[in-house]
Amino acid sequence: MTYCIGMRLDQGLVFMSDTRTSAGVDNFAVSKKMFHWNVPDERAITIMTAGNLATTQSLISLLEERSVSVDERDPNILHLPTMFQVARLVGDTLREVITGSSPTGQTSDDQFGASIILGGQIKGGKPTIFLIYPAGNFIEISDDTPFFQIGETKYGKPILVRAYDRQMDFADAIKLLLVSFDSTVKSNLSVGLPFDIQIYENDSFSTERTKRVDTDDAVYQAISNGWGDALRDAFQLLPSYEL
Repeated sequence: MTYCIGMRLDQGLVFMSDTRTSAGVDNFAVSKKMFHWNVPDERAITIMTAGNLATTQSLISLLEERSVSVDERDPNILHLPTMFQVARLVGDTLREVITGSSPTGQTSDDQFGASIILGGQIKGGKPTIFLIYPAGNFIEISDDTPFFQIGETKYGKPILVRAYDRQMDFADAIKLLLVSFDSTVKSNLSVGLPFDIQIYENDSFSTERTKRVDTDDAVYQAISNGWGDALRDAFQLLPSYEL
């Protein structure tokens, strides 16, 4: 399992993913789930993956292989003129990989399934994020749905719903996402550190503002411990319900 979030703010976009790919009492594996493509001053594209690891790795390898040369491989994500068309290409490629992996063709509950968060900006368009389903279809982020989650989503969603503010700065947004991830890690063994973070500022066309958060990260530990303490304090302040 995994956990990834893509969020839109007035200031830009924020992405965060965990790195755990398998879990058990004595079996842990780590693999990158966030990938970037960048053409300076022209486009910045980020993809996060959840689902069957062989499927997602094949998807990323195909996208990278087909974007090696703009002149020789067309269309590709470094050449298409809009993020909408990039989403269509990524969806088609995902469907291609899943269909090719399944001996009976793609089904709704396919064990080779995967979900994708695609975000970024191409010059002339606005920063945006898409959620791409295993069938290759997708939806775009909106004012009513300002963030997308894939993977193990249920434990980390309540804090996002309650605390999200489109006007918050990147630092507060990262804090919010870390609380969401911390709640998920404490509830599900299949999600774990390190976390990968990227922020994208509007019209920067750069994917360079990234960081990996490890278990010994002092700020993450302070947020994790502080959130637990704050919840206990808040609980004590609530009125008791007498029967």
